[in-house]
Amino acid sequence: MDFLPEDCVGHIFSFASPPDACRMCLVSSAVQCMVESDSVWARFLPYDYQDIVSRLDSPLEFSSMKDLFFKLCQSRLIDGGQKVSTYIGEISKCIFSDHHLIIDVVAQVFWLDRRTAKKCYILSARELSITWASNPLYWSWKPLNGSRFAEVAELRTICWLEIRGSIAAPALSPKSTYEVYLVAQFANRAFGLNISPSGVTTFEVGNKHHPHQTRCLRGSNQPTLEYVCYSSSTKVLRSRGCGERNQNARARGDGWIEIKLGEFYNYGLDPSDDQEARMSLIEVKGVYLKGGLIVEGIEIRVKENERGS
Repeated sequence: MDFLPEDCVGHIFSFASPPDACRMCLVSSAVQCMVESDSVWARFLPYDYQDIVSRLDSPLEFSSMKDLFFKLCQSRLIDGGQKVSTYIGEISKCIFSDHHLIIDVVAQVFWLDRRTAKKCYILSARELSITWASNPLYWSWKPLNGSRFAEVAELRTICWLEIRGSIAAPALSPKSTYEVYLVAQFANRAFGLNISPSGVTTFEVGNKHHPHQTRCLRGSNQPTLEYVCYSSSTKVLRSRGCGERNQNARARGDGWIEIKLGEFYNYGLDPSDDQEARMSLIEVKGVYLKGGLIVEGIEIRVKENERGS
């Protein structure tokens, strides 16, 4: 190995995972010097890392590509106060105040998975399209301690629940399976969420639909919102009930609950591709009122079994 050019050795090491590269540093001081070179760790960074760094809310200082990689593995706010989203078209995507369109400032949280170096995001509630979110009779927007974002959305009362999100496919890592989670809490006054509606979730990247199974938010002994997933508009799976334990909902270490909505595969081979990964949670067939669901956002992260040990 001592006879190989440094860039050649760096190229070889770059095919390892970031944890493997760290373990290689223990072999010898010579190997450590090569593994910690910028040429190795730059290959672990996404191709658009410079654009990502420029979008961070707080300036990021780093001493090396390795230092930058591990700093990007920490959740960081991007686009806050900068990205502006105007909702036009369908009434469910519009935000009006006194019949004037409000331009909404939104934000995302970004991080790299430290095991796979793949990109992960949380889309804030403001970045989602929530039907009737601008009507204070149905939803309220408020700051909440412990949230990553300036505001969260709390469902006051409604019988039509529709939450949609999207992200540009090239913004995600290519050739990767992603899991999608609703990050939420339940207010003490939560009601109507333990009835079994005929809700659906959909996932698609471009024109590719992804099949899923029946799931629900919480166990039957707690307020529950059930939903089903489908692979096409012609085949819908009916809810079969939640059972006492729900494997799709679990407490997070940050004080929130995450509910797995499903997963999808992102091809994303062409950075110039304009396709989107779209997801939705819809319950519109129930005639009963529900409330008390607090939505922080939707998390999109690389699937667990792709991360290794």
